[in-house]
Amino acid sequence: MREIVVFSGSAHRPLAAAICDGLGVTPSTVEITRFSNDCLQVQLQANCRQRDVYLVQPLVPPTQEHLMELLLMVDAAKGASAAQITAVIPHYAYARSDKKDASRISIGGRLVADLLATAGVSRVLTMTLHAPQVHGFFSVPVDHLTALGVLAEHFRDTDLSDTVVVSPDLGNAKAATQFSRLLGLGVAAGSKRRLADDRVVIDAIVGDVEGKHALILDDEIATGGSIIELLDRLRDAGCPSASVACTHGLFVGRAVERLSGHPMIREVVTTDTVPPVDWPELQVISVAGLFAQAISRVHAGESVSSLFDGVDPALGPPQPRLPFPA
Repeated sequence: MREIVVFSGSAHRPLAAAICDGLGVTPSTVEITRFSNDCLQVQLQANCRQRDVYLVQPLVPPTQEHLMELLLMVDAAKGASAAQITAVIPHYAYARSDKKDASRISIGGRLVADLLATAGVSRVLTMTLHAPQVHGFFSVPVDHLTALGVLAEHFRDTDLSDTVVVSPDLGNAKAATQFSRLLGLGVAAGSKRRLADDRVVIDAIVGDVEGKHALILDDEIATGGSIIELLDRLRDAGCPSASVACTHGLFVGRAVERLSGHPMIREVVTTDTVPPVDWPELQVISVAGLFAQAISRVHAGESVSSLFDGVDPALGPPQPRLPFPA
C-alpha cells in the first residue's frame, strides 16, 4: 500500500480513519481554511506525485460545504500530479435528484457528476445510490458498493420467525427482494406517492404482512416520514411490530424523536456511511472494512464486484444467458 494516499475532508473523519486502519496506512492531513470573503481553500499535506490518491467525503449536511471541499481536494490532488484520483463518496446525496419530474427543474445528480469529472476525478467509489440510474451520469468509472450483506449478517443473529421484509416503495422493491433472499424471508412493499420532500402517502401494502413482524429496508432515512407512514399502513394491515434497517441513516429534523418513540419499532439499524446521530439505542454497523477492501482491489487492479458474490446478483459473476427462441 506504499503508493496509496488517503485524505479526508471534514464530513466524516472517523470513517476515513477506520478505512485507513483496514488498509494499514496512515490518513494524510488536509488543511482547510476559510478566507474573510467566505471562500474555502484546501491544501493537501502529503506528497501526491504519481500516487494513487483517495479522497473520503460523504455528501452530508452541510452538503454544499462538503461538496466544495471535495472538489477543491480533487483540484489540489490533480495539481500535485496524482497518478489517479478516486473520490470515495459513501453517501452521494444528489442521487435523489435523478430525473426531470417537473418543468424547468435541475437534475443535480448529473450536474455534480459532471463537476467531479471536470475537477479531475479518475474514479468514484460509492455505496447504495438512491437511484441506481445515477451510476450512468458519471463519465468516469464508478464502483457501486452495497451494504445488503452486512445488514443481513446482523439480522441472521435474531429471531426471524414470522418475519417479512418490507420496502417502503416499489422503487426499492428489487433491493428488498435481494435482502429477503439472503435471509430466506418473504417480501412486501408499499405503494408510495411523494407529495413533498417530507410528505408521502402510502396507499396500500402489496404482499402478506398480517400477523408478521416487518423488517423494513430502505436505502436512506432522512426525516423518517416514509417510515412513519409505512408503519401506519402496516398496522392497518395487521402487522404488530417492525425493525428498521437502512444504509444511510441521516435522521434529520424530528426523525429521532419520531422513530425512537414509536410503539411498533423494536430496533433501528444503519451503517456508518454518514456520521452517527446522538441516539444511544441506534445500532450502527461499520462498512469501513468493505471500503478498505474495495480500495485495495482498485489499487491492485482486481475485481471489486467479486466482494459481493452471492449478495447481489447484479454485482456478482455474469449469469448464463438463454439463447433467443427460434
